[in-house]
Amino acid sequence: MQSTSAIVLALLAYTSSVQATPLRRSEPALSLTQQLFIADTAVDRFALLPDDKQFLFDFNQKQANPGAGGEIIAANRKAFPALVGTGAGMAVGRLNACGMNTLHVHPRSAELQIVVQGRIVTEMVPENGVNDANGKRRVIRNEVGPFQMTPFYQGSVHTQFNPDCDPAVFIAAFPAEDFGTGQIADETFALSDDVIAATFGQSIAGADIDKVRQAIPINVALGVDECLKKCGIPKNH
Repeated sequence: MQSTSAIVLALLAYTSSVQATPLRRSEPALSLTQQLFIADTAVDRFALLPDDKQFLFDFNQKQANPGAGGEIIAANRKAFPALVGTGAGMAVGRLNACGMNTLHVHPRSAELQIVVQGRIVTEMVPENGVNDANGKRRVIRNEVGPFQMTPFYQGSVHTQFNPDCDPAVFIAAFPAEDFGTGQIADETFALSDDVIAATFGQSIAGADIDKVRQAIPINVALGVDECLKKCGIPKNH
C-alpha cells in the first residue's frame, strides 16, 4: 500500500508540474515596424533604431515592378520603418516620355504633389456632388510645372501624365505613414464579368472582357496618341 501511495503521489506531482508549465508555441518574429508600433515610448522606439542610416531613405532605388512609362518609389512605414510615429509618408514619381500614372486613389491620405523636373498634366475627380457650372461632374485639370504644386484629396480619383518627350519627376507628400494606393482599372476589372458588363453597358462585349483585363497595366503605362506620335514611340499591340 505504501508503495502504491508513493506512486500515486509521484504521478500527481508530475501532472501538476506539467500543468503549471505553459505550452510554448513557435510564433513568427515581429517585424521592425511592428516592434516600433508596440514600443512603450518614443524613447524606446529610438532604441530599436540604433543605426543612423536607418533614418535615411534612398529614392534612387529602383521600383520592383516598374510600368512601361516610369516608376513610383514610395516611402511608407513598411519600406521605411523610421516613419512610425511621424504620421507622414512620401513618394517620388518618374514619368518617362508620354508616361502616365494611371487613375488611382489613396484610401487613407490626401496628397500634395510638386513637380521638380519637366511638366505634368494632372486630373482629379472629387466626390459625388462636386459639379461644374453646367451641372456635370467636375474634373479638376492642371498643367503643373517645376516647383508648382497641386493637391489630391483623400479618396479622390486622380492621374498624372507627362505630355513631353523628356522625363518628368514629381514628389508627393502624404500626411500618413500608410497612405496606400488603388489603381482604378485594376480594381474595376478584377470584379466579375457580370458586374463589369452591367457597369459599362454595351461598350464592352462579354467576350472581350478578359482581353481588356489583361491589357490593364499595374501602375504606370504609356498613353495618349498625340504624345506617342510626337515622340516617335510605337504603340504596343
